Amino acid sequence: MRKSIENLGGRKFTGGRIIPNRTRRKFEIDRYPNEAVAGPTKNIVRKVRGNKVKIAFKTSDYANINDQDNKKTVKSKIIRVTKNPANKDYERRGVITKGAILETEIGIAKVLSRPGQDGIINAVLIKQ
Repeated sequence: MRKSIENLGGRKFTGGRIIPNRTRRKFEIDRYPNEAVAGPTKNIVRKVRGNKVKIAFKTSDYANINDQDNKKTVKSKIIRVTKNPANKDYERRGVITKGAILETEIGIAKVLSRPGQDGIINAVLIKQ
């Protein structure tokens, strides 16, 4: 999975070869997507540009849920993913992304963070 930027080399429409002026950079290389699911908590640490690290969830049991009526944030256990508008397949497999609807112990919540990149699951309680 090395290629990410197209047209560095390749062919012209006439069939001639295009010689690239430079090679691909480390920060341009694609990675497999990190898809967070419900389960016992496991983190992934990735090195990124600028000699920094990103901590991302592979699996997580709990989410930080904000109850806007009581003005409190509570850590609650995730039961399952009920809906994921990002992808129908994610909904079937239970992948947690931004915008996913979770069923928790407190109630139904919508995810506001990006757990595959942020390493935290923040959600807001949906009124029923």
